[in-house]
Amino acid sequence: MPFVSPWGASGSTTEPGVATFRFALEYDGADFSGWQVQTEGTRTVQGTLEAALQQVTGATARVTAAGRTDAGVHAERQVASVTVETGLDPDRLGRALNGVLPHDLAVIDCAAAPDDFHARYGARSKLYCYRIWNGASASPLRRARCYRVAPPLDVEAMRKGAVSLLGTHDFTAFQAAGSQVGSSVRTLTRLDVEGSPRGEIGLWVEANGFLRHMVRNLAGTLIEVGLGRREAASVAELLESRNRQRAGAHPSAGGLLIPLESRRFEDRIGLTKQGRSGTRNGSHDSVRRPLLRPEPSCRGIP
Repeated sequence: MPFVSPWGASGSTTEPGVATFRFALEYDGADFSGWQVQTEGTRTVQGTLEAALQQVTGATARVTAAGRTDAGVHAERQVASVTVETGLDPDRLGRALNGVLPHDLAVIDCAAAPDDFHARYGARSKLYCYRIWNGASASPLRRARCYRVAPPLDVEAMRKGAVSLLGTHDFTAFQAAGSQVGSSVRTLTRLDVEGSPRGEIGLWVEANGFLRHMVRNLAGTLIEVGLGRREAASVAELLESRNRQRAGAHPSAGGLLIPLESRRFEDRIGLTKQGRSGTRNGSHDSVRRPLLRPEPSCRGIP
């Protein structure tokens, strides 16, 4: 018997066909062990989304993200793709998924995509923001999404240190210890330090790809520059050393975010302008949004 979707038209039977969709996802990463499916019983974004997709469509399919995130990392807009057999159009599929997904994961946009669209291989660049709360006192409402540094940071020194990281380099010094990759060469096209001392500071990092823990290790090193624990000029020497032990300790994952601004990359990865779901006049008013909750493990520098 054909799969009868409870999200189709009332009393109708779907007529399944293989179709490719692009999702834009928002999630609170505090209770996820990262993106990628792991051993049974481990809660991940990919595993949760695929289970919901099977519940809605009756089909098993692999969802691919533009980039894999670590445990605790949040997303305002992460692009993902899937090719699945279903009779649901993008609008119904997006709404149906949001009807069964948990409170900390939502599809904020669903669109039809070309058959050959692949979120990972089609992405020409990726953007992350690492958020730091530099207020004199703690901020309970920022605790889930910001890494706290209590002493005032020298933002100008951090900016000077960031300049030497731009361009194409071997970023071995900033990857997780023990990582095994074919090449540790990446091209960093943006590393902006925005904000001011005694406020919220954002490190905006854009590249053609990232090594494991690379963004957090870059943030940890620049934080040390801001605290006066290393000179801004030493960052270039650190990069050339390719020695992970010389870089700063990586701060917690709770401050790392795939930002809403990442939507500006959509035209670069072949997304269609048709068949969108989950937005109304360009806003997300009609979409259930995950509530970012405090992360007990998100400790800062006292």
